[in-house]
Amino acid sequence: MTTTGSTTRAAVRLTDGFDAELAQLLPEGICRTFRVLAYAVVDGQVLVAATDPDDPITEHVVVERVDAPVLLVRHTTNEIMAAIDLAHPPVDRDVESAETRRARTQMAQMLTRSGLVTTEQMQRAMLEYSRTGDPLGDILVAHESIDEDVLVAALSEIHQLQRVSLDDFEPDPDLARRLPEPLARTLQTVPIADSEGVLLVAVARPLAGPSLRDVETALGQPVRQLLANRTELDQLLQRVHSEHYADVATTHLMDNAPESSAHVVVSPTQKAVLVLTVVVTVLCGLLWPMRTLVALVGLASLLYLLVSVYKFRLTLRALGTHLETDITDEEIAALDERHLPVYTILVPLYKEAGIVARLVRDINALDYPRTRLDVKLLCEEDDVETVEMIRGMRLPPHFHLVVVPDAKPKTKPKACNYGLQLSTGSFCVIFDAEDRPDPDQLKKSVLAFERVPGNVVCIQAKLNYFNQDQNMLTAWFANEYSMHFELVLPAMGASESPIPLGGTSNHFITDVLRDLGAWDPFNVTEDADLGIRLHREGYRTAMIDSTTLEEANSQVPNWVRQRSRWIKGYMQTWLVHMRNPVALLSQTGLRGFLSFNLTMGSAFVLLMNPVFWALTTLYVLTQAGFIQQLFPGLVFYAASAMLFIGNFVFVYLNVAGSLQRGEFGLTRTALLSPLYWGLMSWAAWKGFIQLFTNPFYWEKTEHGLNEPTAGGH
Repeated sequence: MTTTGSTTRAAVRLTDGFDAELAQLLPEGICRTFRVLAYAVVDGQVLVAATDPDDPITEHVVVERVDAPVLLVRHTTNEIMAAIDLAHPPVDRDVESAETRRARTQMAQMLTRSGLVTTEQMQRAMLEYSRTGDPLGDILVAHESIDEDVLVAALSEIHQLQRVSLDDFEPDPDLARRLPEPLARTLQTVPIADSEGVLLVAVARPLAGPSLRDVETALGQPVRQLLANRTELDQLLQRVHSEHYADVATTHLMDNAPESSAHVVVSPTQKAVLVLTVVVTVLCGLLWPMRTLVALVGLASLLYLLVSVYKFRLTLRALGTHLETDITDEEIAALDERHLPVYTILVPLYKEAGIVARLVRDINALDYPRTRLDVKLLCEEDDVETVEMIRGMRLPPHFHLVVVPDAKPKTKPKACNYGLQLSTGSFCVIFDAEDRPDPDQLKKSVLAFERVPGNVVCIQAKLNYFNQDQNMLTAWFANEYSMHFELVLPAMGASESPIPLGGTSNHFITDVLRDLGAWDPFNVTEDADLGIRLHREGYRTAMIDSTTLEEANSQVPNWVRQRSRWIKGYMQTWLVHMRNPVALLSQTGLRGFLSFNLTMGSAFVLLMNPVFWALTTLYVLTQAGFIQQLFPGLVFYAASAMLFIGNFVFVYLNVAGSLQRGEFGLTRTALLSPLYWGLMSWAAWKGFIQLFTNPFYWEKTEHGLNEPTAGGH
């Protein structure tokens, strides 16, 4: 594309009318921001009306987007804006006010004339402004063209407001808490001093109109605004309200819905039923030892059969179909970024200083305006290394360091609950430190929420691994995830069964999540539990065809730590929701009730594997007669069938999941997946023992052991 330069005259004028099709060559945002409009073609040149055709940024933006020679023609602002309004009928909320435009122009001139921002940086920021309408200064800060202190100085000059440094500032707690926390968090303001009847308040951005009136009404006296660095103000807000955040994060669910909290491992009724069952079983064993053992073997075989048939049925339903909510590239491209909501990203971190830089890079790579991101980096207070690493990086203000006070239970869900209270996004999502989500995942989620039924409050993306080819363990792990997220969960969502959410990449409507009490800080698979609680409250979860790549554990000890926690959490979740089976049945229906038990209860199946393997091995080696007596008639045929059918189903599910995802190279490792089942049983017994010895202990999984391969995200 080329341009022949600018001119002040042209044979064809905008006032003569414009070609409606040509007027669509430039997006509305660019037209309004740069005051330009393509209106005619003369001698092969596209005539573009411009208020300042000599401006190099305007010229570059236009030439870059018009696939033909361009001639910029000078017209008055009134002429161009009138034509733009005809070509793009204005919506009040999308049209820049005269006051906002003056402030933006003043900001741009101040920063460019002082040499603080290059022409290229300003052009990029102006283009993003034309798409989003977000403040130009915030865009420049988010892209690290300037730092927050420079922007605060510029705003101070423009609005004639005094600045204040909050670094290491310790306010009077009672004074700081006079402004209700929700208002302080939403408007980013904190009272810091009382000066002769006027309250001095630190603000991240100048307050005016209804916002200023709300603050003065809440405080009961006039205020004087002092501009502060957003990051410093954010840290001050956390220090002022940390006790409140910590209390809510730990006790909210336990206090408001104790029957839904895992803070009690086994309820008194469950203890009574368990003791009675053990007593009856022992008595039967004493009176009819062989019959009792045969009955137990028969029940175990039946449970195996039901779990295998259920998963096989789900797989058949999903195989070769597309049950997710599908969002096309064209729909994403057509999104009006001016209407995108603020999106909160919660990232729990613990002793992961080594991958913080990579995490920041991957979040900044998301196709979502940085000025609409609210990224909470959730660190534990005793993780000094990670906290200091983040502070030393001096990240732009869409990254928020959140330090969770050191108190029990020290779990991921408690950290997420803490961060959720500071969240400002209409939607929120959890990403783990090593996650690499598809760049368009947030936009897909926004579009999916617009399309799904109103009772869908969670969108679950798929998970898989970037290091699946590293060794046999990572390949098995990838097989399992492909089966779970490509087949099982989509089928469960399509049948409206309770979905145990994945630990990451689940997107929520923030207000609904808060109303539900968010995550259970005492449950070590808080994601699965939350999925069930959502369903019991009448809400639903939908899947989208977007993948987040994680790091599969490549070392057996690390894998066992992670898997034992997951299985312990599944057992916790089953115990919590089976405290009142009648209530669960009435809320989920028979299909949901059975689905829940066959999904969560499958954790107990893993405990039985070593017992049956030991019996089989012992029989092969010794031909012991009593073992043969345990499998009479029907029980023998059922157990034999499960030996073959159960293992076939397990292998088939893993092969089918990899085929559905298109990972054909992994299918051969799925043929050895019964060995993987052995590792799962090992982890299951570890988790089962911990359920009674240390139920709330969060087994730390080390991340950052592997860098992504060339085929990774």
